Amino acid sequence: MTTTDFLSRFGIFFAGILILLRGIYFRKTPDRETFFGFFLFGNGVFLVTYFLHHIDMSMGFAFGLFAVFAMLRYRTESISIKDMTYLFVVIVIALITSVSSLQYWETGSIVAFICFISWLGETTICKPRLLEFKVAYDRVDNLAPSKRHELHQDLGNRLGLDVLKTEINKIDYLNNSAQLVVFYSNNEQSH
Repeated sequence: MTTTDFLSRFGIFFAGILILLRGIYFRKTPDRETFFGFFLFGNGVFLVTYFLHHIDMSMGFAFGLFAVFAMLRYRTESISIKDMTYLFVVIVIALITSVSSLQYWETGSIVAFICFISWLGETTICKPRLLEFKVAYDRVDNLAPSKRHELHQDLGNRLGLDVLKTEINKIDYLNNSAQLVVFYSNNEQSH
């Protein structure tokens, strides 16, 4: 464990995590709080696994340890599948760069490939382009899975959009309101 090794690995990790989070994730999902959480979580995983790696710990143990920490921290929060996937990729990059026995250029190539695949997944090449925005909604009774059609119809009438999908971020039963993310096609006008 040398300073040069640590700085080289951390440099690869830091470059990869900045490209992934700032260059790819934040451009499509400008949520500073989630960005900050992913960034610090990734740095924590990198530092702990780098220093524990030299204490004869297997990669499987490292994955298990941080999976438990992630579940404990995020199990009470509503986290979207996309955010959960980015969290997993952050952990993967941190683990690969901190405990891999590959050459630096090989590790950097793997991190670059992971970032490329993430970027590709965010483009219209891999998914249809949907626009999204957050909205406060005042009819909690329409949020049941069996009433999804009524929810989309109500939002469509109010917003003048063809609502294709919704995600529930937060429900406040006391005030009969919810925070939703509304997805609509690219050919609609935004409000």
